Amino acid sequence: MKIKILSSAVEDLHDAQIFYEAQGEGVGDYFFDTLFSDIDSLVLYAGTHPKVDGFYRLLSRRFPYAVYYKIAGDTVVVWRVLDLRRNPERNQQALPDGKR
Repeated sequence: MKIKILSSAVEDLHDAQIFYEAQGEGVGDYFFDTLFSDIDSLVLYAGTHPKVDGFYRLLSRRFPYAVYYKIAGDTVVVWRVLDLRRNPERNQQALPDGKR
């Protein structure tokens, strides 16, 4: 399996990294490394996660974030990386078409 991360997901990761770095030196880098490790695990475990709003949803092991992805052939396409502490309606609207 190949992994493709859309610009919307990269932007989500960047914004969260800035937030966590403001919490303490090095925390942003730890967040970024942790989430990329979670995303890398999709090479082996893509498709085993529950579907939410039409997307597979991988929950991060260390942070309250979810990786929303779809499978297109032999490629995992990561659409969004969203903060689960936010209003669920806001997260649902962040996904394409706002619903699925």
